[in-house]
Amino acid sequence: MRIKAIINRIIKQTIHDKRTLALMMIAPMIVMTLVYFLFNSNEDKLLRVGVYNTSAEFNDNLKKVDLDVIKYSSKNEIEDEIISNNLDAFIIKDNNELNITYENSSPINTKEIQAKVQSTLLKDEFIKIFSLVNKKIDITNENTIKQSYVYSNEDLTYFDTLSPMLIGFFVFFFVFLVSGISLLKERTTGTLDRLLSTPIKRSEIVIGYLAGYGIFAIIQTILIVLFSIYVLNITIEGNIVLVVIVNILIALVALSLGLLLSTFANSEFQIMQFIPIIIVPQIFFAGLIPIENMAGWLQNIAKIMPLYYGADALSSVFVKGFNLYNIYSDCIILIIFILVLYVLNIFGLKRYRKI
Repeated sequence: MRIKAIINRIIKQTIHDKRTLALMMIAPMIVMTLVYFLFNSNEDKLLRVGVYNTSAEFNDNLKKVDLDVIKYSSKNEIEDEIISNNLDAFIIKDNNELNITYENSSPINTKEIQAKVQSTLLKDEFIKIFSLVNKKIDITNENTIKQSYVYSNEDLTYFDTLSPMLIGFFVFFFVFLVSGISLLKERTTGTLDRLLSTPIKRSEIVIGYLAGYGIFAIIQTILIVLFSIYVLNITIEGNIVLVVIVNILIALVALSLGLLLSTFANSEFQIMQFIPIIIVPQIFFAGLIPIENMAGWLQNIAKIMPLYYGADALSSVFVKGFNLYNIYSDCIILIIFILVLYVLNIFGLKRYRKI
């Protein structure tokens, strides 16, 4: 009954706090939408490439791989041409050698052009070899390529691969922020002190807070997941129920962490100071930067970050279509995080009542 009383009070208190509700329910969807448009706004933009002395077949093949090809009659002052005409690269054919000058202010664009030019050259070489073997080339079948994918399909975008990590991070971040500030407010207003003056156990207080704020965390999670899939049309290959379950575990970890750290803060500003130390590193170790490309000691740090396991499970469900059997180890580790933080929260309340 005492736990139920805490839960009921938190629910009523949160419902009447419109700004907190907006921060939990609406803010993540607004941020997710903004990130979606940031990643997809330039999706249809063609990279501009200048060419000189290249064959018509080569130019046509560049166009087929979605490059905007501009033919030049001179190769003088290449760098000026690139700058003045907003070219991403300039290709010159000199005998059997291709000389490519890249604008290179965006390494991503440079790598994309390199890959597309390389694929075009390989295609040209294949056609030449094939023509030597068989003089009669069936033009209608020349460019026929059968493609298959182990995971997902040809509609998978770069944002689709990032979205599971972003969904997990936004759930983690906003739940941590709200829970940390809310419990701090409980202390500064004297509510927690009055609660601790009763016979209620510290474990019951922690359970009450986790359950009370956990209800809103679950609602927030469901809203973010449904919004991402059905409004932003993020590709999902697996079961949406698994996505919700994993995000709920992430939310409970964030909630437990927020409650714990709030016991060491004396003001909202001090809660905010934990964000660059505790929260921001989570996004880097969630797979935004490939973990396998990191130094060994950084990979070890990643493995103590809860979002590392949450993002891995979400990516596996979203992109690879994995089921619960494939991601159970990530879920178990998240549950262990929750239990450990629960125990630490109980000990953390000893600062305010030693019983």
